[in-house]
This record gives sequence, C-alpha cells and structure tokens, in this order.
Amino acid sequence: MLRVVLYQPDIPQNTGNVARTCASAGAELHLVRPFGFRWFGAAAAGDPRLKRAGLDYWPHVRHVLHDSWEKFVEGLEPGARVWAFSSKAQQPYTAVAYQPGDYLLFGPETRGLPDDVLRQFPAVTIPMPGPVRSLNLSVAVGIGLFEALRQLGVSGEG
Repeated sequence: MLRVVLYQPDIPQNTGNVARTCASAGAELHLVRPFGFRWFGAAAAGDPRLKRAGLDYWPHVRHVLHDSWEKFVEGLEPGARVWAFSSKAQQPYTAVAYQPGDYLLFGPETRGLPDDVLRQFPAVTIPMPGPVRSLNLSVAVGIGLFEALRQLGVSGEG
C-alpha cells in the first residue's frame, strides 16, 4: 500500500479531495499537524468544507493523524522510503522506481515543504513547462500517486 503524507495542509477542500483520491487508490493518508482547518476526531465532524470535498467516501479513507512533523518522522519504520514532492526539486517524479509502502510527501498549498523537511528525504518534482509556479495540491497528489500505482501495475481491474 502506498501512503500519501500532507504536511500541515491549509485548505480543507484540497485535503478532502486528496482523501477521496486516497480512498480510490487504496492509499493510506497521513496528515501532519497543524492544519489550517478544524478536525474533531473525524473529518465528518470537523470543517464542513473538508467533509463536502471528501463526499461520502470518508468511511473508506484510511488515515493517520500526526501531532507534529517530529512525531511523523519518529514513527517511520527503519528503511522507510519517503519522496518529497517539491517545485524546488530537480529530479522528475517519473525517474523514481516506486515500491509498495512508499510515502509520497506534499507540502502546504501556500508555501510548500520547508527546506529543513526537504533536506531529510529525496525530493522529486512534477515538471511544468507552462508559466505557472505550482499545481493545486490535490492535482499534484493525483499525478504522483497514480504514477506510482501505474509503475506497481495496479490497474483497478477485478
């Protein structure tokens, strides 16, 4: 199973969309505090924008909450592979040979991953030949996650 990590997500609608994407892909969602929205024990009891974006898929989302970045890193099993997605990276995300159990790490929408986090793990980028600086978080997660699934031969068929 692949794992998606959102480091201090700001926008509840993006987090809800990512949660729905994780449910569709069978991926586990890790959320690292602090958040830019309310979370009360379950997404459905928190921010209504988060609930709406996740639709009725929340019961199918395997999620893990981490109280801090340090707690997330402390909880990684030895040999865990974490790929930090960043517009600052040079290596394309397609150059990685993804493996089951990999963590795909994404930063907050307004500022991306901080340099101290980027120094901890290999960083990859989604090339953007157009004039924009970055993609929407939920779009970037979809691109990275489904490339990893493609490489792993996950088709979704019977």
